[in-house]
Amino acid sequence: MNYFNNSSSIMRNMFCKHHKFKLITMMLIAIFFLTSGFGCKQGNMDAVNDLKKPIILKYWRVFDSSDSFDDIISSYNQSHPNVNIEYRKLRYDEYEKELLEAWAEDRGPDIFAIHNTWIGKYARKILAMPETVKLPYVVSRNKKTKDIEKADYQQVKMLSPMDIRNNFAETIYQDVVRDSQIFGLPLSLDSLALFYNRTMLDNAQIIKVPSTWVEIKEAAKKLTLQNDTGEIVQAGIALGTNNNINRYSDILNLLMMQNGTLMTDETGSRATFNQPSPYAVDKSYRPGQEALRFYTDFAMPSKEVYSWNETMPEASEAFVAARLAMMLGYSYQLPLIRTRGIKLNIGIAEAPHINADGTDALGSKINFASYWIETVAKKTAHPDYAWNFLMFAADKEHVIKYLQKTKKPTALRSLIETQLEDADIKPFADQVLTAQSWYRGNDGQATENIFGEMIDAILKGKNTAEEAMRYAVERINQTF
Repeated sequence: MNYFNNSSSIMRNMFCKHHKFKLITMMLIAIFFLTSGFGCKQGNMDAVNDLKKPIILKYWRVFDSSDSFDDIISSYNQSHPNVNIEYRKLRYDEYEKELLEAWAEDRGPDIFAIHNTWIGKYARKILAMPETVKLPYVVSRNKKTKDIEKADYQQVKMLSPMDIRNNFAETIYQDVVRDSQIFGLPLSLDSLALFYNRTMLDNAQIIKVPSTWVEIKEAAKKLTLQNDTGEIVQAGIALGTNNNINRYSDILNLLMMQNGTLMTDETGSRATFNQPSPYAVDKSYRPGQEALRFYTDFAMPSKEVYSWNETMPEASEAFVAARLAMMLGYSYQLPLIRTRGIKLNIGIAEAPHINADGTDALGSKINFASYWIETVAKKTAHPDYAWNFLMFAADKEHVIKYLQKTKKPTALRSLIETQLEDADIKPFADQVLTAQSWYRGNDGQATENIFGEMIDAILKGKNTAEEAMRYAVERINQTF
């Protein structure tokens, strides 16, 4: 046996086996890097490919034009360039009809806005916010060409009910969280405030802007002027009617809630605003009924505070025409009033309260909230993208851009202080944390109409306040 030759053969075999093992190992490593995305210049190739697939999100709203969202959409596209958000502004009077018809024909929006009183009505058409979403996003771009250099997937933790309570005004939590699920996010929060004509108050020698309802009554007496035939030529304040006050039901709701009225039972499933107050010394005292009497007194010629009636123009029209000294309204009305009443010396103050210290019947401070909620349609084909965009838009950094363009008060606690520097927004920003609402059944508009009929029945002498309120409660409870 040739030991040397045999040894060489063994060595050659060992080398070949080692070489094959090394080659296989390198191939496996290469396959790992290629399939996992590590070591690849473009990151995760699946993410890169997904970012090339176009996603269209239809976004429907009212009031705000598309330029209110241009910056937010542009910022979102930096990470999600495949998403095309088609924004559409509709008229308020056609909005709900268009929504329902579009969904029936499977051409409805992915994202849409609803008023806070509409959640019950649209709950079955809303897709609640998921706990997490997983989406592709751009990691980096080429500085010169702006082409995507790297992409990956991101598991995004969405907001929890506790996040809603901690980050937004309390009324938001009460409205949008149902059965521990989140049904929408707000971009702003409006509340009723007092608009007044400084010149008229000065002429009437009213030194201090009324801050209580007693002061409102006294100011209204001084500010209301009638001619020889009893016609009101200058109204002190727009209160008492339903046909010519834009948000008459909200004003009445504010008065009722401030007076200690329990609008619903503890479960929120039954209207109770005609019931006696459990907190009053006099157990027969009905705070809702007394608030209704207070409101309608301003439209009754037999009352000292008579300062408004059904023949007057719509309240904001009368205010712009310098025929009205004070009115309760929302921040969204201010731009139009300023534009049309350019010569008016307009002031804005917080809504009046019952007590001089700014508190109301039960010792707390109550204002009235009205706002819109952005939400996702159950029929959307892209739920993760839709909710991810809404959470992006409602984040502090991005909602600032929306508020700057729309001049609306914030719903975020963290932005309240920054808005106190703007004289026009300050009264509304001051009220964000104390603004409240209440669940008005599955049809908020029907409830509002019932409130209007209740007011009308009293003004026309058809019912007493007690009767009108009892009938209203019975009818509203049919909508719960």
